[in-house]
Amino acid sequence: MDNFERKQRARRPRFRVPAAIRHVGRFLVGTAVAGSVRVTLVPDTPAEVPDFTQWPSFPFEGDIRVKQLDEPVEAEPPRKGEGHRECTACNAPDEAYIWVGERWRVRAMDRPTGLPMVLILESRSHLDLGDLPNLLAAELGVMTVRLERAIRSLDGVARVHVNRWGDGSAHLHMWFLARPYGQLQLRGTFLPLWDSILPAIPESQWRENLAMVAAWLAEFGGRPLAEPPRIQWQAPSSFSGSGAAPADVMDDEPTSVIEAADETDEAGPDPVEETPAGEEPERKVGGVDAGAVD
Repeated sequence: MDNFERKQRARRPRFRVPAAIRHVGRFLVGTAVAGSVRVTLVPDTPAEVPDFTQWPSFPFEGDIRVKQLDEPVEAEPPRKGEGHRECTACNAPDEAYIWVGERWRVRAMDRPTGLPMVLILESRSHLDLGDLPNLLAAELGVMTVRLERAIRSLDGVARVHVNRWGDGSAHLHMWFLARPYGQLQLRGTFLPLWDSILPAIPESQWRENLAMVAAWLAEFGGRPLAEPPRIQWQAPSSFSGSGAAPADVMDDEPTSVIEAADETDEAGPDPVEETPAGEEPERKVGGVDAGAVD
């Protein structure tokens, strides 16, 4: 919990349902503040409503019902890269990344999302965080700082959130999420949720940002693979990227941080496109499905 959230918790009184009405089947809780949240209590809901439902950063309002918690399983299913499951990161070519080095690679989502930038730092070696040898552990710190600075240098970026969950894939991957400058309601815990809610940024801006981050990282070594959008000088002029987003991406495919956390579906191999003789294959920025990592 950061200082911002602690201050929010300290400022807001904790709500308790009076004992006389705790057994009511549905109870609506409201405040006198315009636009405040309204929480629905059901019989299984704890008597004390979590404070975060009243935070300005909480992205939902209205009636909220707590989902029933499933019983714990005896054995957790294997993650991607464990047991019989293939590793998406190990099978991904360098062309699916915006920057590649000897021991690290950086990838983007398939398409623009609601935040100015969402990137994933991956190790080349098939290792999880606790398995890193000392050399890679030290380099992880350097790469984390370097990538954070690169993203924060973009116009309109106030902060960069760095997250690691690791519940979907056994291959080390760190998430970097850029919070837009001035959007104070996006501060704190719920930034990944807002990434799925906000309208996607323009693709030309997204590709330009990718190219700038890749070029920044390349100043310290490695190879940038993301290129800025090129201007077509025909009238009217328009922006188009040197590598278009995959043509076969469907609308229901995950393209954000939260959607990428869905690990229920097995991701199949990407289709191989044949390139006519004499033509170079088209480079796709972030061509690996965002749902393939978590």
